[in-house]
Amino acid sequence: MDGESDLFESLRAELRRGSLSLAVLARLRVERYGYTLRQALAEDGLDMEESTLYPLLRRLEAQGLLVSEWREEEKRKKRFYVLSPAGEIMLERLIGEWQAISASLEKITGKAV
Repeated sequence: MDGESDLFESLRAELRRGSLSLAVLARLRVERYGYTLRQALAEDGLDMEESTLYPLLRRLEAQGLLVSEWREEEKRKKRFYVLSPAGEIMLERLIGEWQAISASLEKITGKAV
């Protein structure tokens, strides 16, 4: 890769980082296990590697925003995640912040974000 491509990828990763947390919280309004969460995000256009998703899920749970439990389904143990009450409150706050940022960026760039 050339320098410009490297720079773009670096800035792109930085831009995506916070967006992924918001997307995961929003998708976990409904209980899901990791694989189905990953599929739902991909269907929405946000592909995420397992090496990104699972550490993010653990971090959000450690922060008290998610709760999880192990269950057996189809003869396999799966960890199901869902928003905690604190996660629901935080999600609403983050959505408000995202909307404000999007509105500002639309003004600044002259393009809908």
